[in-house]
Amino acid sequence: MAEPTDMIVPMLREMRADIVARLDQHSTRFDLVDKRLSKIEGHIESFRHALTADTLMSKLVTGEFEERIEALEAKVRELESHK
Repeated sequence: MAEPTDMIVPMLREMRADIVARLDQHSTRFDLVDKRLSKIEGHIESFRHALTADTLMSKLVTGEFEERIEALEAKVRELESHK
């Protein structure tokens, strides 16, 4: 029968190899998750830009209508003051 010390070292080497293999697997999976998160973050950033552009466009359109309404109100006041 082999001595316990002769059995321990090969077992430790096997355990180390198993741990390294698992770490490599985890690293690969984390890389995949990082890529997916980067893609999602890119979509979120693009969505934020679209929302900002939409908000600015709405403000521009609303501002245009307000200017037109103010101009019409001024004309109505002017016409009313001439009567």
